[in-house]
Amino acid sequence: MKQIQFILTFILFASAWNLSAQGEVEFTASAPSTVYMDTPFQLVYSVNSSAKDLRAPDFQFFEILAGPFESRSSSWQSVNGKTTSSVTLTYTFTLMPGKTGTFKIPPASIMVDRKKVYSNGLTIKVESAENGPAQQGAGQIQRGNQQQSQSSSGGSQKVTGESIFVRTLVSKANIYEQEAILVTYKLYTLLDVAQFTDIRLPDYNGFLKQEIEQPANRQLSAETYNGRSYGTVVLYQTLLFPQRTGDIQIAPASFTALLRLKNEAQLRSIFDDFFDSYSNVEKTLTASGARIKVNPLPIEGKPASFSGAVGNFDLQSSITTESLKTNEPATIKVVISGTGNMKLLKNPEIKFPDAFEVYDPKAENEFKTGSGGVSGTKTIEYLFIPRRTGRYEIPSAELSYFDLKDRSYKTLRTPAYVLNVSKGEGGETIVGNFTNKEDVTEIAKDIRYIHTGNVNLKTETRPLFGTLPFWIMFLIPLIIAAILFVFLRKYQKENANIRLVKTKRANKVAQKRLKQAQKYLNEGKKEQFYEEVMKAVWSYLSDKLSIPVAELNKENISSKLEARDVDSDTIIQFTDILNACEFASYAPTSGIQEMGNVYEDAADAIGKIEQHFRKK
Repeated sequence: MKQIQFILTFILFASAWNLSAQGEVEFTASAPSTVYMDTPFQLVYSVNSSAKDLRAPDFQFFEILAGPFESRSSSWQSVNGKTTSSVTLTYTFTLMPGKTGTFKIPPASIMVDRKKVYSNGLTIKVESAENGPAQQGAGQIQRGNQQQSQSSSGGSQKVTGESIFVRTLVSKANIYEQEAILVTYKLYTLLDVAQFTDIRLPDYNGFLKQEIEQPANRQLSAETYNGRSYGTVVLYQTLLFPQRTGDIQIAPASFTALLRLKNEAQLRSIFDDFFDSYSNVEKTLTASGARIKVNPLPIEGKPASFSGAVGNFDLQSSITTESLKTNEPATIKVVISGTGNMKLLKNPEIKFPDAFEVYDPKAENEFKTGSGGVSGTKTIEYLFIPRRTGRYEIPSAELSYFDLKDRSYKTLRTPAYVLNVSKGEGGETIVGNFTNKEDVTEIAKDIRYIHTGNVNLKTETRPLFGTLPFWIMFLIPLIIAAILFVFLRKYQKENANIRLVKTKRANKVAQKRLKQAQKYLNEGKKEQFYEEVMKAVWSYLSDKLSIPVAELNKENISSKLEARDVDSDTIIQFTDILNACEFASYAPTSGIQEMGNVYEDAADAIGKIEQHFRKK
């Protein structure tokens, strides 16, 4: 008997696949009639036939968080020996209300057998989150100490401004110019965050920025805020160094999070604990901006050697030897250590005697960035070669900085060195002007010995006085002396005008630095390249526009260039170059191509300024 029933059942199933129900197509839309602010809800479109090309209406005051998610189900039935089958397609949208009120959602359309079918429209009332009921009938469940509420057609976890948000934390809001502040964006959440799909940070105009790298595997930590316990994690941290005074506004930041929310069905069974469904919902979180008051550094007590260093520093110095011979190299090493705007520190100036050949100092930086600021050491080596014998004194060098703890200026000094220079190999030589970092080479190695062999000399005595060679030898020194007198008077007059001297040599100094930057470019040294380009541009503009180093900033440069009738494109080009160098210095992610573009832009911008001033 059981075998006969099995055979009949198999035949019934086989015949069901060849039959289909000939009924009217139904395309319906369903959603809760009342929803609440900050609470997602689902809108479901259902069609009882195979269909395609769903065209949803404009939801206007509702934000689409997820969807449409398509699902398909098939069923069959046999009544009085007649077998029918049906197919149901559903499209699910997860929506978030934008404001309170009563709104209409127009019908949607879908194609069924090449015919367009329309659904019904919906009217949804949106109420404030405060009016949301604590429970909704039998659909409410409790898990642990947390309650989840459902609507009449099912709902999900509640996304509100209190369940997830990002705070902007600023270490100090009232600071001095060049004083570092720490800006932290911290997430507070009661929900499951899968990932962040988009992060948009402000430009931090008016600041130099140095990003603080966060650990790769960050874990949520518990923190109580406003009486509630949240899971928290730091999303982003950066150190900001203000470059101008006054009130500076930091714009808001936005973080788009992908939330994994559990769907709660109205009717639950024992199997729901094993087959919970989830929805991925995007939520944009806005972190508030901040207003920073930047105070100017006090004028009273400012040392003449102050160049903008702010923080807390220590200065150490050493020399290789104090007793040496002519034409032998020696080195003075200066080490600056501490915490502050380390990357903007300038090399202390050491005044060497005129009898010494002096080479450009070489600096090495070892900096680290943390929540406490930028700290580390800067080591500068000054190479020199004495060319004359004697006893010489190298005066001490100064480093002046503004101490944030004492709110006063402090000056550090290296010790003065007394050098005894004796005669060495090659004797004494004339000191030249060496400004390039080249290797030291031995001199006086190419002098040929005087030939001492037998030489037949024929001498002929002839009076020289009154001859043409005599008058030529007599007049030439006078002419040379007159030319030198005129030239030296002009040179002395021009050198008396320091601004004019700096203006004339601005292009030469900039080209020398750009040449060094090109060397770093070819070697792929990104940090040294951008630092050299930035120095070239800053020093060029300072010398060309006669702007003191302490007053050097982008706003001042722009106003000076505008006053000199420089076109706006060139001004913007200089600003872009400085911004690119500053960004790469604090977040080095650029490639060789971008470095090449920065180098070409810098050379082009300086060339434009030179042409402009020559026309003037």
